[in-house]
Amino acid sequence: MTSFGAPSAGQGGTFGLTGDPAPARLTVGIVSAGRVGTAIGAALERVGHVVFGVSAVSDQSVHRARTRLPESRILPVDEVAARSELLLLTVTDAELAGLVRGLAATDAVRPGTLVAHTSGANGIGILAPLTRRGATPLAIHPAMTFTGHDEDTARLANACFGITAADEIGFAIAQALVLEIGGEPVRVPEERRALYHAALAHGSNHLVTLVVDAVAALRAALAGAELMGQATIDDQPNGLAERVLAPLLSAALDNALRRGPAALTGPVARGDAAAVAEHLRVLTDVDPDIAAAYRALSLRSAQRAAQPALIDLLEQR
Repeated sequence: MTSFGAPSAGQGGTFGLTGDPAPARLTVGIVSAGRVGTAIGAALERVGHVVFGVSAVSDQSVHRARTRLPESRILPVDEVAARSELLLLTVTDAELAGLVRGLAATDAVRPGTLVAHTSGANGIGILAPLTRRGATPLAIHPAMTFTGHDEDTARLANACFGITAADEIGFAIAQALVLEIGGEPVRVPEERRALYHAALAHGSNHLVTLVVDAVAALRAALAGAELMGQATIDDQPNGLAERVLAPLLSAALDNALRRGPAALTGPVARGDAAAVAEHLRVLTDVDPDIAAAYRALSLRSAQRAAQPALIDLLEQR
């Protein structure tokens, strides 16, 4: 892989293509010390980059910065920006545009600085105020969920990253950074960032809702029938209902990723309208909202499984 030579003094992170055996070590600043920022910062430190500073405001972010990036100084945003060769903006999507405008208005970012955000929904367009002032814009989004614990950094080594840049040099820089920390870079065109993000949110966020609903229904089915020695079923996570579902859900997810629509099984795939109707009845007794979600997903599953009679039934309900 082509690598990058170290920035010349005073160039603030401007890269030149060279034949060096490894990418240059960068001086990295992070805004802010959230779950994503501290995980990526720790990953970059592990491969030799220097995270010199991070902005942190809340007590939680200060704790994360001190715990996960103990060698970094907690500094105001403008100081982090001014000293960075690679500036990571890891704020929420709602905060990103305002942060970029503020940095541009104060000239805090030096020309030649690599400025990367981690928003999935946005490409490099949102960085335009800084790009016009000479920054190199990068969108580097880890397709991973973050808990705020040490496993976040370890998971990055198995994650894909959606990367978007202004030109081939930018893509090469983003690719090099992702590969260094063990991730897999995936090129996402600027105009398809929203679709990319929608697909990830649909899969990951709705999966959580689906699982939580299934757990709630299963708790209702099993409560009061515990065998001797089993803990009483309650509303706390990691109980009997979760243990029943875990191997089934893991197998279903693995099958879906390996086999696609052919992995679909159960009453919808078989076109068993009577079973689906009974499911809707008993789920309504537990929680009408769970029943409504089941109906909507059953309809989509019936469309995938090409079960026209079941589609008609579910559309009429």
